[in-house]
Amino acid sequence: MQEDKAPPNLAEFTFKAVAVGVLLGLVFGAANAYLGLRVGMTVSASIPAAVMTVALFQLFRARGTILEANLSQTIGSASTSLATGTIFTIPALYMWGVAPPYWQMVVLAFLGGVLGLAAMIPLRRLLIVREHATLPYPEGTACAEVLKATSGGASGAQWIFLGMAVGALVQVAIKAAFLVPPEVGVDLLPAYLPKAHVAIEIAPALIGVGFILGFRQAGVCVAGGIIAALVLVPALAKVGEGLLLPLAPETKLLIKDMSAEQIRKAYVRYIGAGAVAAAGILTVLRSLPAMTDAFLGVLRGIRGRGDSAGADVRTDRDLPGWFTLVAVAVVVAVAAFVPGVLAGDMPLSQRLVCAGGIGVLGVLFVTVAARIVGIVGVSSQPTSGIALLTLIVIASVFAANGWTGPGAAAAVLTAGTIVTVAASKAGDISQDLKTGWLVGATPARQQFGQLIGAAFACWAVAATVVLLGQNYVFGEDLGAPQATLMKTIIEGVLTGNLPWEFVLSGAGLSIGAMLCGVSGLAFAIGVYLPLATMAPLFVGGCARLLYEKASGRSGEVKKGEGMDAGVLAASGLVAGEALTGVVIAGLVGAGVLDKEKAAWLTGATGAQAGVALVLLVCFFLYSSRTKPAR
Repeated sequence: MQEDKAPPNLAEFTFKAVAVGVLLGLVFGAANAYLGLRVGMTVSASIPAAVMTVALFQLFRARGTILEANLSQTIGSASTSLATGTIFTIPALYMWGVAPPYWQMVVLAFLGGVLGLAAMIPLRRLLIVREHATLPYPEGTACAEVLKATSGGASGAQWIFLGMAVGALVQVAIKAAFLVPPEVGVDLLPAYLPKAHVAIEIAPALIGVGFILGFRQAGVCVAGGIIAALVLVPALAKVGEGLLLPLAPETKLLIKDMSAEQIRKAYVRYIGAGAVAAAGILTVLRSLPAMTDAFLGVLRGIRGRGDSAGADVRTDRDLPGWFTLVAVAVVVAVAAFVPGVLAGDMPLSQRLVCAGGIGVLGVLFVTVAARIVGIVGVSSQPTSGIALLTLIVIASVFAANGWTGPGAAAAVLTAGTIVTVAASKAGDISQDLKTGWLVGATPARQQFGQLIGAAFACWAVAATVVLLGQNYVFGEDLGAPQATLMKTIIEGVLTGNLPWEFVLSGAGLSIGAMLCGVSGLAFAIGVYLPLATMAPLFVGGCARLLYEKASGRSGEVKKGEGMDAGVLAASGLVAGEALTGVVIAGLVGAGVLDKEKAAWLTGATGAQAGVALVLLVCFFLYSSRTKPAR
């Protein structure tokens, strides 16, 4: 039975709700695109968007209903999924020297959003309503509690805005005050561990993400980084001392002449890629029973009428069934018959293979994502595994047909973009629909709101990628780790030159971590990314531990309480640094700021390390003195 059913006379789909949602979608879309390019992960925008919606309503003296606030956060959070799918794939095109046109990125992101939304509609009654007791949808449930707590006020919003201010302050003011080298690092026991280098990057966004993840998850991530920096790199350095020829896949340098970072990029990165691929694929395979059941639910939802008995009730009304069929057909048709959407000048046969993969894998993985996030939440959604499986399947078909020319890799990647966005979109909207079901919203209006959000956010996400791609080098200035991984896998499948000895050893590491009961994907990301990037996540996780001890709270939303101030503050830190990074890129592009100057503004610097760490930890501890936001 539906909880907290709202009275039918409450305002819901209003101009102010849509306008605020679109505005927040543009902000969080740009912020998540930047964050994903920095560290390969994004954060859910639903809860920050919900709190900021109420705050903006009050700021403009236009206090709204709980249903308006819910619709606004539904529209605002739509950008997260578009950012995730886009930054996981598109930067690889830049690395290949094929910068895609702006309109192509917009279309790819929007098509993925439409596919994910359409395929999720028939699943709503099955997953959100009938399986309410078994699929909690943690972010969706938490967001519903936040909306209830803030519907009478928005005191918690101050922590988001304060966090944004602190994030921007550390990003610009503190880093601009100390002109020092771009990394805080030291060689650890060089006599015993050759080329073992430990480092830390002072980044408010990463510390905020670590705080949101919590101590255990952040610890798992940094554990992977420690294995890479203090075990794999020294082991390879030791082996390389006696080698007289370069070790493949490196073709020029001897290992003994390489730095720790060069060894990581030449060898450990492939080990990390294997770890990420194995963790992602195994996560998907473990969900096969749920995937099968959910996929059958799609068919039942389209052809069966038993589940739609309550469709005349406002709180059980979806967009019409024909929308799913038409939307999926349009996405597949555009991919197949509109030249330039997937890649450059490619034959119709290749476009048809890509379009078929989009239709089949897109609908299939939407069911996977919608089911999985009901248990583990959006933060643990195996988007990387879904993207990898999609790319491997399509690339394998290309390789079997001998389609390995210059445009083949781009075609596979852009097809994967649509599927990845669709799967990510399904995870996002399923959480929003859970929130709406708990507060008595109208599903059809939320679904249409998500469509509006995607229609606007696709422009902001694409613009952010273009802006950063024009002023920084993906894979170097901005790590773009997931896109680098996708690039590596596609090249390896198409050419048959993947260094399997390193990839499979990484898979073994990941499987070992999963057998120990920890998140294989979190551990694998730690192996794949530099330790300097993982270390601030751990600092954030430690701050969360201190915060919980000081406040006596877990940071989670409980029945009848609002969202904890520390989590809201952490969300603000993420948005503050990310938006400042986008602004800096804009200033570089406009010629206002020198690119070399921007490098130390956006990178880690040494002298402010202690200052920034103390400030950020104290910020979280200070927020622990307040009661949960209501």
